[in-house]
Amino acid sequence: MTAPRALAFDTFGTVVDWRSSVIRELEEFGRAHGVQRDWAAFADDWRAGYPPAMDRVRRGELPWTKIDGLHRLILVDLLDAAGITRVDTAAVEHLNRSWHRLDPWPDAVDGLTRLKARYLITTLSNGNVSLLTNMAKRAGLPWDCVISAELFRHYKPDPEAYLGCADLLDVAPGELMLVAAHASDLRGAKRAGLMTGYVDRPLEYGAGRRRPSKIADGEFDVMAADFADLADQLGT
Repeated sequence: MTAPRALAFDTFGTVVDWRSSVIRELEEFGRAHGVQRDWAAFADDWRAGYPPAMDRVRRGELPWTKIDGLHRLILVDLLDAAGITRVDTAAVEHLNRSWHRLDPWPDAVDGLTRLKARYLITTLSNGNVSLLTNMAKRAGLPWDCVISAELFRHYKPDPEAYLGCADLLDVAPGELMLVAAHASDLRGAKRAGLMTGYVDRPLEYGAGRRRPSKIADGEFDVMAADFADLADQLGT
């Protein structure tokens, strides 16, 4: 395998543990407002609403909307469905920004720091620029730059996101590796001509709730157990 010149990382689920972080924020919200719900299920429903919301934009049912806006639309619907209606706008906005405050996986910061010593490393996420920047600042994620699908007005796996990232970094698509825990994202990158690195995140949906990807042997350029393994395989 020819070494890539740059690495672009999916973030939600690949770099950060969105589920545990959002559950924590929802529990804090519940205590502050005196409400009890199945917050784990609420977090799962919030995340599950994200692909259909992006599809509404793709179909033209909604104008271009950054992920903060889509998250808020989903959140308001979920709060209404749960009967949680007496909450002020500021509290809803703070809860919506939970996605700016996600914790990294335990191996993420050290692994990224190792990889940064040899490669240019960036995000390539559907999360908007402010979200990714705030997340990196809080979690100590050592990106060289923050690139978002927001810059191209195309969500992954639209090819414009992958090709736009390569163009911004001034590398050929085949010199850029997307690193992700999701086969669908990697397949989109591969169709666009990028290199691909799969990182396994068995706890993304919680202990005992693994959603394994059906991946063919040799489908992706690198298969790694975590970021430390990825750094080993990429020679850092």
